[in-house]
Amino acid sequence: MLSYEQALETLLAAATPLAGRETVDLLAAAGRVLASPVRASLDVPPADNSAMDGYALRVADVAPGALLEVSQRIPAGSAPVALRPGTAARIFTGAPIPLGADAVVMQEKCIAEGEAVRVEHAPGAGENIRRAGEDIASGSVVLSAGTRLGAAHLGLLASIGVAQVEVFARLRIAVFFTGDELVTPGAPLRSGQIYNSNRYVLHGLLGALGCVVTDLGIVPDDLGATRSALREAAAGHDLVLTCGGVSVGEEDHVKAAVVSEGALETWKIAIKPGKPFALGRVGETPFIGLPGNPVSSYATFLMLARPYIRRRQGETDVLPQAVQARADFSWPKAGALREFLRVRRNQAGGLELFPKQGSGVLSSCAWADGLVSNPPGQIIQPGDLVSYIPLGDGL
Repeated sequence: MLSYEQALETLLAAATPLAGRETVDLLAAAGRVLASPVRASLDVPPADNSAMDGYALRVADVAPGALLEVSQRIPAGSAPVALRPGTAARIFTGAPIPLGADAVVMQEKCIAEGEAVRVEHAPGAGENIRRAGEDIASGSVVLSAGTRLGAAHLGLLASIGVAQVEVFARLRIAVFFTGDELVTPGAPLRSGQIYNSNRYVLHGLLGALGCVVTDLGIVPDDLGATRSALREAAAGHDLVLTCGGVSVGEEDHVKAAVVSEGALETWKIAIKPGKPFALGRVGETPFIGLPGNPVSSYATFLMLARPYIRRRQGETDVLPQAVQARADFSWPKAGALREFLRVRRNQAGGLELFPKQGSGVLSSCAWADGLVSNPPGQIIQPGDLVSYIPLGDGL
């Protein structure tokens, strides 16, 4: 079996970004991945401006209690004239600094007296002035290729006047689910049947990544049917993703079907949950096979398939990000495999463990806000620092 690190390295080495690119309007770019860097064509802010409401003046004109004539009023969006010596300008947040002024005194430290203002604060040069280009300098790279665009990124691009961006094409993924026991929610259950929860988990996860999903539904536990579904899935798609049928049971046909229709490169990973994880190809289309147990499917998608998909989409920073956190639980039995434990933070900042860690306990995934990545042979005692992977960012 491959270690988790070896499996992830193998996946990412095979994850060639899509060649296809398209230009989209900025309002439609949330969640897309930049295909080319974006440079600023202007300074932000474009001119020196006031950081707050107050009075623009010359530092040299101000002594404690100085009374200065207010010679002009400068709202945001206006064009001021040069400041006459010995006067002040009433100015508002974001308004341009008039030529000759070298400080802004906030209004709370001034007293308006008719057409003049009494300044009760001795400012320093540059006080409360935001300089041109302080945020973004013209010509600088604002965002690099491979950045997945979030709300703040869109605002940043809008601030430099960008209306459209070049992004990688959406990844087209065909999915299907194997198992004669599976039933679609809404239909009655017969003895021995279960509802297909994995379908809804995967649609949610793939949707959060902006993938275009073709759902081929539930495929019977039959070699011929599985081979036919694989061929259909491979046509016109960038990835075939299946759930179930990759273990060693007599009714698990995915492994044999993939070998018949292409090649299987990786089959077992030394992780728990999720040991039966498959990587290969159907024809020339990459293939990933997730295990059928709900928790195993969820964990292997997050820790293996998701980084692979993000790299295929052109994203650069794809590795799951772990932080050190305090365990407020015990895990007394050291396992032979790397274990992904479902946990969540408590009010004291430590981690609580869901009491049932079985691979079929999907409630543990709904309850958890993260995973503890516990290496082989490692026990955990209360107070130990563990590797905690928060399940934020659309997970």
